[in-house]
Amino acid sequence: MLHRKLLRRTLAGLALAWGLAVGTAQGWADEIRVLNWQGYGTDEAWSLKLFTDKTGIDVVHDYFNSEQEMLTKLRTNPGAYDVVLINSAYTKQAADEGLIQAIDTAGMKNVADLTPGMRDNENLAPGGTTYGVAWLWGVTSFAVDTNDFSEMPVSIEELWDPKHAGRVGWRDDAIEAVMFAAIATGQDINNPADFGVIRDKLRGLKPQIRTFWSSEDEWNQFMSANEFDLATYWSGSASRSKTAFGLPVEFVIPKEGAIGWLDGLSVATDAPNPDGAKAFIDWMIDPEFYVRWDTEVGAPASANAKANAQLPEAAFNRAVLGDSEKVATLQFMGPMDEELREKILELWQETKTYLLE
Repeated sequence: MLHRKLLRRTLAGLALAWGLAVGTAQGWADEIRVLNWQGYGTDEAWSLKLFTDKTGIDVVHDYFNSEQEMLTKLRTNPGAYDVVLINSAYTKQAADEGLIQAIDTAGMKNVADLTPGMRDNENLAPGGTTYGVAWLWGVTSFAVDTNDFSEMPVSIEELWDPKHAGRVGWRDDAIEAVMFAAIATGQDINNPADFGVIRDKLRGLKPQIRTFWSSEDEWNQFMSANEFDLATYWSGSASRSKTAFGLPVEFVIPKEGAIGWLDGLSVATDAPNPDGAKAFIDWMIDPEFYVRWDTEVGAPASANAKANAQLPEAAFNRAVLGDSEKVATLQFMGPMDEELREKILELWQETKTYLLE
């Protein structure tokens, strides 16, 4: 038994080094387990079939609905996962807790094509040691129902405009809510200076909120039922809502700016199949996967510059997120200490109670 396991591990490493070219069902461990948001790229059925055909590895998924749930699952299920999606703002925390392991990217052929600033991002590679392979980046802002707008809004204040009373969708996420209010009040999203002003700004949403949403599926259901004029959303999800579901939506990056984020793929500590995990991560950053995903389904922007360059010129991730002036207005999420996180959570719980009264 030990001999077979060693043989599989050795052949898996060889296939990885050759860019997945020689992976076979006989040479790989049987499966990997991935922890991610549901519907976020890694579980595309056509992609999994291609990966399995190339490597012989089956991919099994488990899902989370928040970063805190993701961390909890890693803490309480050691050895249960191989690959985990982690927003770069949380990567160092996961590494410091011993939840993920350092990744030797040698033999991962697509890593060389990652945009250097993302590949070497300090949040993903603290001290120069890679704990997360840069995968996707994007924007959290808001999207509108184009049937309700003759002209696209240009300001974040549109969310507070009385003409949308009872027609605004808002994600039930404390950090995101406070960051929106920070942008609207001209503050640093990672270190707000005046929580009193943020509190008042969020309370100003009371007449606006139609409902709180927590998942992409919920958002699509509300928008398709014409419940929202506009709602906070993610750039990649807006692309999917428009491309895959045919919803009349457009994503807006307002003049005040928006929340930028970078997601990485990590290998869990005690991963049962770390070589298979690295092969899967390499496939996720491969232009072959990404271009088809974005074109047919809709996705955030790839951290792989070669993949983005292969998109159609009119594609959102090339035309808009490729606009340096737009990108310059973004404030990117960074790590957050527990004291600030608790302060934000308390503020949001108090505010949410007020909004629901």
